[in-house]
Amino acid sequence: MKRTYIRRAAELVTCSGDKAKHGSEMKEVGIIKNGAVLIEDGHIALVGSTEELDKKVDFQTAELIDAGGQAVLPGFVDSHTHFLFGGYRADEFGWRLQGESYLSIMEKGGGINATVTPTRAASVEDFVAVGKERLDTMLRFGVTTVEGKSGYGMDKDTELRMLRAMKVLDESHPVDVVRTFLGPHSVLPEWKGKEREFLRYMLTEVMPEVKKEDLAEFADIFTETGVFNIEDSTWYLQEAKKLGFRLKVHADEIAPDFGGAEMAVGCGAHSADHLLKASDEGIRRLAEGNTIATLLPLTAFCLKEPYAPARKLIDAGCAVALASDLNPGSCFSNSIPLLIALGCIYMNMRIEEVVTALTLNGAAAVGREKEIGSIDPGKQADLIFLHYPSIQFLPYRTGVNIVSRVMKRGEFVI
Repeated sequence: MKRTYIRRAAELVTCSGDKAKHGSEMKEVGIIKNGAVLIEDGHIALVGSTEELDKKVDFQTAELIDAGGQAVLPGFVDSHTHFLFGGYRADEFGWRLQGESYLSIMEKGGGINATVTPTRAASVEDFVAVGKERLDTMLRFGVTTVEGKSGYGMDKDTELRMLRAMKVLDESHPVDVVRTFLGPHSVLPEWKGKEREFLRYMLTEVMPEVKKEDLAEFADIFTETGVFNIEDSTWYLQEAKKLGFRLKVHADEIAPDFGGAEMAVGCGAHSADHLLKASDEGIRRLAEGNTIATLLPLTAFCLKEPYAPARKLIDAGCAVALASDLNPGSCFSNSIPLLIALGCIYMNMRIEEVVTALTLNGAAAVGREKEIGSIDPGKQADLIFLHYPSIQFLPYRTGVNIVSRVMKRGEFVI
């Protein structure tokens, strides 16, 4: 058995728990001053103060790691990304800076559909190569688990290639990749007015093959005006659940009071994501249910849109997660330091709430809250070390990466 003993952490930020934290619970991150953690074969065995664990740990049989007064916390979970795609859309970013709206860009042939052609031209090997590069960047930011979505092919062959590439990356890269099928990411011109037929095609022709090859755990849909309405989305999610998929929803990003959050809770989705325009009723339903409210501030920042009402959601009792939404169009960024700064400075979140949103609640958004997301005995030893002694430095060192070391399953990978 391999034992690793980390001691003298200025703050051991445990984020302790095996279920999502709601509302005021989010500020309870379980800081242990002068903390220590014993790892056995890649899993956490003991947690406590250095003084306590020094009396329990056999120094002769454990590798000793002196945290040197740094803060140690769980690895970050980026629970909403589209990190595999072909091509880029830098021109659209310029259009938006000149005042064009997301919907107007979609109407002129831009948006999600503009990524389809280069993505369909990419091979599994192409996806693996670019995916490895992007996962390497995530790891340096302290991300140890990421959710990746398909959805830029919207045909059988491309969707399967994207998911096969993610499976290869999950098996070969230190970052764990939770895979989500997002075939209904947009409505291609040939399917306009035939949205239910398109969804039926996905459910009958594509998703059974996804399940057969064990390529994705979750199914997602873009529920929004001009894309998929509530009725069609509800039907799709119910059918996807019958096929054995867990559920996620792109909800309430553009149109106010569209009802995406309410639908996500009603369908039993693990998360409802975006929520910039969530209704009061949707927030109430999220607070009463188990669906995670996943907010994507980098996208709002890039689109120059108002941020999702994080403070309102938390004060109402919701479980909030934060994620990057890395994608080729509305947010070609996975900067965790910038995300943290936006959460604290512009969304009025406490740093403790941001840390919970990026660890335990992020893990809950991808159904991993019992295995990762906190420093608790029995959980996977995914840890990050900061250059500084406290999580207070995460927003204070504004927009700068202060992760010094990253540990995955008890082994240093950064």
